[in-house]
Amino acid sequence: MQFGFNLPISGPLCSPEIVTRIAQEGEALGYDYLTVTDHIVLPNLRVPGYPYSESGEFFSAGPGRRFEQLMTAAYIAAKTSRIRLVLAVMVVPHRPAVLAAKVLATIDVLSGGRLVVGIGAGWLQAEFDALVATPFAARGAVTDEYLKAFRMLWTEEMPRADGPWVDFDRIIFEPKPVQKPHPPIWVGGESGPALRRAARLGDAWYPIGSNNRHLLDTLPRYQAGIDRLRRLTVEAGRHPTSVALTYRVKRYGEAVPDKASASVGSNPSPPSNLFNKLYQSTGRRSEGCRHHVGTGRRIT
Repeated sequence: MQFGFNLPISGPLCSPEIVTRIAQEGEALGYDYLTVTDHIVLPNLRVPGYPYSESGEFFSAGPGRRFEQLMTAAYIAAKTSRIRLVLAVMVVPHRPAVLAAKVLATIDVLSGGRLVVGIGAGWLQAEFDALVATPFAARGAVTDEYLKAFRMLWTEEMPRADGPWVDFDRIIFEPKPVQKPHPPIWVGGESGPALRRAARLGDAWYPIGSNNRHLLDTLPRYQAGIDRLRRLTVEAGRHPTSVALTYRVKRYGEAVPDKASASVGSNPSPPSNLFNKLYQSTGRRSEGCRHHVGTGRRIT
């Protein structure tokens, strides 16, 4: 079992000094991994539409101030030595396939093989309209094709792709990732298409429990999701347990009950306490930080 936490790369704690301190202290406390999220531009956040909160709004103040995910992962890799770096999740259509594969391979090499590629197809159409060349309605098909291209580029000597969204012919792609055959791919999402994607293409399923349309916030609900994943994995021609399990808990600032902090165990300074210390020393409120706890079989 592994435990991780979310690094606040948006909102009031979004500064080089603070994210470095949180990452390094999390590593010193023995956490297995940290996560970084992916938005590049955001629309008017007063308009409801966020799927993981009851109100449909983002929790944090000032989420428009945000570091780019992959650049942050590379930066944190240079500031740490052991902790794994989980993309939670990378919106696959945001970046051209070959460029994204190159950046991800580079991060894996520079970090010494510590990258976990959490992926999703995306949900925010206004962000797609401002950023992405492929159609929002085709994001699922685009994501699947890009993932297949990633694997080819990471594993084949002279990769070739000839599809509607990715087209290259026997290009040289070096260096390959350190992890073999490639960095683990954790497929995010709770919907039927996301589960089918995890069953076909994932090394792990990476759901969030608080999606209001697909709640996995109790053990019976989560177990039902696992059972469905296993059936879909068999239908995809894979062994039913070939897709590992993870789970992401999203709680913010004072919404985290005291017992959640206590459950961390004997750690002298769990992330919730660390955020409070940062508030005391910087004057910046910590409500914008997500307390992330994930569990899952180790992926190597």
